[in-house]
Amino acid sequence: MKVLVTGGAGFIGSHVVDRCLAAGHEVVIVDDLSTGHRSRLDGRARFHEVSIGSPELADVFAVERPDVVNHQAAQVEVRRSVDDPIHDAQINIIGSLNLLQCCRRFGVERVIYASSGGAVYGDAVVIPTPEDHPTRPASPYGISKLAVEHYLACWQELYGIRTLALRYANVYGPRQSPFGEAGVVAIFAHRLLRGEEAVINGDGRQTRDYVYVGDVAAANGRAIECAEITGALNVGTGVETDVIELFERLRVAAGVSAAPRHGPPKPGEQRRSAIDPRRAAERLGWRPTVALADGLRLTVEHMRSDGRGAGEARLRPHG
Repeated sequence: MKVLVTGGAGFIGSHVVDRCLAAGHEVVIVDDLSTGHRSRLDGRARFHEVSIGSPELADVFAVERPDVVNHQAAQVEVRRSVDDPIHDAQINIIGSLNLLQCCRRFGVERVIYASSGGAVYGDAVVIPTPEDHPTRPASPYGISKLAVEHYLACWQELYGIRTLALRYANVYGPRQSPFGEAGVVAIFAHRLLRGEEAVINGDGRQTRDYVYVGDVAAANGRAIECAEITGALNVGTGVETDVIELFERLRVAAGVSAAPRHGPPKPGEQRRSAIDPRRAAERLGWRPTVALADGLRLTVEHMRSDGRGAGEARLRPHG
C-alpha cells in the first residue's frame, strides 16, 4: 500500500513514517521543512519539499497516486494560534482543505488525520474525556482542528473517502523540539540536561495526559490496517499527571538535582485534561504500552545521546 505522510520530517510524522516502512508500506513524505528536519528523512521514502497549502501539492498527488494519506502536518502552538489566528487557519484549515481536494481529485481511499484531544474538548466536565463529550475548543488551534474533523466527515459523505481523526493527548518522546511553546517534556529535559532552570507556570497542579510517540505511531499503523474504522478516536492513556510530578519524574530520569522556579500562570490554560482511550482499544485494538517512567527515560537518553537538544537522531518507535 502506498501511504503519503504529511509532516513526515516532523516529530510525530517521522515516527509514523518509521512505522509505515516497518509494516512494508511504500511511503511518500510531504513536508515544507518549516519545523521538520531533513535529518529525519528515511532514504527508503520518497520526499517532496512542498507545503500542504501549495498548488504544487496536486503535482505530487498526480505523480505518486497514494492509496492512503496520513495527515500530520500542522501549526501546533496554541499560544501562536491566539496571537495570529489567521496564520493558524491558513495552515490548519486552508492547507488541510487543499490536501482534501487533492485526495478527492486523485482517488485517495483513506485519510487519517492528527487531531487534538485536549484542544477540541476544551475544559471538559468528564475526565478522562470520551469521544462523545461535547466539544468546546477554547483556542483558534482547537477550533481549526475540530473544523477539519467536520470537513473529513463531509468528504466521507460526499466522496466516499474513509476518514478517521485520531485525537491525540499530549504526545512526547524522542525528536520533539525543546525550542517552542509545545512540548513541556522536551523543554524540561533539555533544560535539566544543560543545567538550566526550568519554569513551571502557576502552581504546577494543572494536569495533562502524556502519551509516548511510539504508541501514537502504533495507533496510526492500526488505523491504516483497520481501513473500515471511521469517525474520531482518542489516542491517550486516560491518566492525569500534573506538572510538578512530571518535572520530578524527569529530574530522576536525568539523574540531576534541580528545583524548578514557579512563574505566573498562563492566561486561559486548561486546569485538567485527560482523554479516555477505551474506544480505540475496542475499535482499533490499540492500547498504550509505554509507561510514563519508561517513556521519559527513553526521551532523556535520546536527548543526551543526540547532544543537540532538538531530538533529531533516529529511534525506532516503541509500542
